[in-house]
Amino acid sequence: MGTSNSTISSGVGTHAIDIDEIIRILPHSYPFLLVDRILDIDLENNRIIGQKNVTINEQFFTGHFPSKPIMPGVLIIEAMAQVGGILMHKKGIKGLKVLMSVYDARFRRPVTPGDVLMIEVQATFLSQRGGKCEAKAFVNNEVVVDAGISFGIHPEFRTQSHKDNHI
Repeated sequence: MGTSNSTISSGVGTHAIDIDEIIRILPHSYPFLLVDRILDIDLENNRIIGQKNVTINEQFFTGHFPSKPIMPGVLIIEAMAQVGGILMHKKGIKGLKVLMSVYDARFRRPVTPGDVLMIEVQATFLSQRGGKCEAKAFVNNEVVVDAGISFGIHPEFRTQSHKDNHI
């Protein structure tokens, strides 16, 4: 994914995904659905680009922080994980994807209302049992967060989609 100063660039992807399809793929719902759309998926190279429009209406801004609203870093990591989960789904990995670990996370600048958070996830390992990814979040082509994340598939739901399990 380049250096920490790299900018996000669209590659040769399959297609964009709108919010309706994201809702069908992810088990999350408002207010914890943190991806608004997928701009690009490159299944051959295990890469995906997602977007989160950060608005003052986000519930977390009421307490973080009332006089200086900043998107919590853990929610940026969660947005990265959700984008990674969509990539895993599109790669045919079934089951409920769960975030297992975060490593080498760096928070470079605050994300505030009005920012458009662009999220790039590059999978470095994928299997039917989980995966490992490198993720970066950008605002105005500037890296605001980068981290490694790993996923597991919940053992009770390895062969089904999360929607099949009504969870």
